[in-house]
Amino acid sequence: MHRHLRRLERVWIDQPIYFITTCTFRRRAILATSAVAAVLVKEWQETRGRHGWAIGRYVIMPDHVHFFCAPELDARPLSIFVGSWKQWTSKAITRNAALAPPIWQEEFFDHALRSSESYSEKWNYVRENPVRADLVASADDWPWQGEIEELRF
Repeated sequence: MHRHLRRLERVWIDQPIYFITTCTFRRRAILATSAVAAVLVKEWQETRGRHGWAIGRYVIMPDHVHFFCAPELDARPLSIFVGSWKQWTSKAITRNAALAPPIWQEEFFDHALRSSESYSEKWNYVRENPVRADLVASADDWPWQGEIEELRF
């Protein structure tokens, strides 16, 4: 793995909330459909039990997703969790939405938020992505966004 893509083993924040972005393979616009969104949301709903990670707010764009997550005390490392989540969703998307693999790019972007203010600021920015991409006139009109659990600092 490239040196600049290595993940930190430990972040020195008591209860971090991470902001994750991951893109589809070759940025294919395959995610913003009812079938694929249903797979992604279902997997996020099961993430706490499978990996020890709580999922907060999310936005599903045509070629990438943004979501917020927070580890429980016994959570798997972030890179293991995201890699496993990609595997589970890839299998389900291939099966349920009849899309050919690969679904995801290998890498992902993560950012540890430092306060509830940064969570709100990042969410407000991400929520406007569909508007900036001229997909809808108002962020409220974008059907592929939501919240699995309320995350708090």
